[in-house]
Amino acid sequence: MFDLFHEILQTLRHNKLRTALTGFAVAWGIFMLIVLLGMGNGVTNSFKEQVMTPGSQKINIWGGRTSKPYHGYREGRDIPLKATDITNIESEHDDFVAEANSSIYGTNPNITAGTHSITSSYVGVYPSEFISSGGNKKMVKGRFINDRDMSTQAKVVVLPERDEQRLFPGEDGLGKHVDISGLSFKVIGVYTAGWGRNVYIPFTTAKMLAGNNDRLGSVSVLLKNVSTEEDGNNAENELRKTLAAAHDFNPDDESAVWIWNQFSQGIKGLAAMNILNMSIWILGLLTLLSGIVGISNIMFVSVKERTHEIGIRRAIGAKPRSILTQVIAESIAITTLFGYIGIVLGTVVTQILDAVFGDTDFIKNPTVSLSIAAQVTVVLIVSGAFAGLFPALKAIKVKPVEALRDE
Repeated sequence: MFDLFHEILQTLRHNKLRTALTGFAVAWGIFMLIVLLGMGNGVTNSFKEQVMTPGSQKINIWGGRTSKPYHGYREGRDIPLKATDITNIESEHDDFVAEANSSIYGTNPNITAGTHSITSSYVGVYPSEFISSGGNKKMVKGRFINDRDMSTQAKVVVLPERDEQRLFPGEDGLGKHVDISGLSFKVIGVYTAGWGRNVYIPFTTAKMLAGNNDRLGSVSVLLKNVSTEEDGNNAENELRKTLAAAHDFNPDDESAVWIWNQFSQGIKGLAAMNILNMSIWILGLLTLLSGIVGISNIMFVSVKERTHEIGIRRAIGAKPRSILTQVIAESIAITTLFGYIGIVLGTVVTQILDAVFGDTDFIKNPTVSLSIAAQVTVVLIVSGAFAGLFPALKAIKVKPVEALRDE
């Protein structure tokens, strides 16, 4: 081991400038690979947090207009969604439907509390709305709407934190009342969210305020027992068939109802993220390649300078395998040494990026894990071995007699 370190130091000392320039190329390649992988991880983490959460495993449906004649009906017929569609979907597809729900948007643009008011209408939602937001919402105080509020058509409201401060400046709004559409609603909860600041009331209460109209603007279906894009597409097709039977339109008519399969789109997006990470690896390895070629050139020079020494070792009985091992080990050590300099600098930069951008919506935790560091280490070892392979093969081809005559 000591002899190996001595040979490495000798190689570095005899080729200082070339080794420094080549080492910089290796360190730069690994540095760029680490930074790119960190940024790629940040984008992927953000995507998973916003799209691939349990609440995002859903399919959204809107009423549309038929484009094909069916059962005596002409094309161009409006297909409105109804409350009975929610019941049909849940009863017929309990194998992959966790829950079906909807939202009702109020028409009153003002909400008041004493002398203070805000221009923000309400949204009638199911209790699952808090889950389906994908972790975007967090309760600051109180609670969200529950099943009891739904069954009793309770006049309760959940406010965003900003609106609570505007309606009750300097006070705690929890437990107080606000006026919505001429009715008094009790504030049962306050939440915060990165985006979207809706005022929520129970769906059944909003339906009552709308005159118990059976029409729905949209239906949201939370999925279960789905894991692949094929599962999501099959669920979408089954839901379309159920609605086609209920509203008497052609099941193949995609214009009759508009469907956004958020789950399948998320799976496709995740595949795109994997391609992005693969592309980052390719770019990083191509950047590293120039450094590996330089290391190989250094080892060729080192072998040439030590031809006489190699001849002596061969003459006194050194096996070709020992010469091969020594040259490759030197190449791996030099590559790993400069590579780890790049790893350290790249890790420092990713930590800085995390401190600056780590809490933004478009990038989350842009750092590298231990598994990635291990993978990069393997890349360094393999690259170093590859860089030293051809010089090592040249070294073992040296004939002892010719090497001893070499000066």
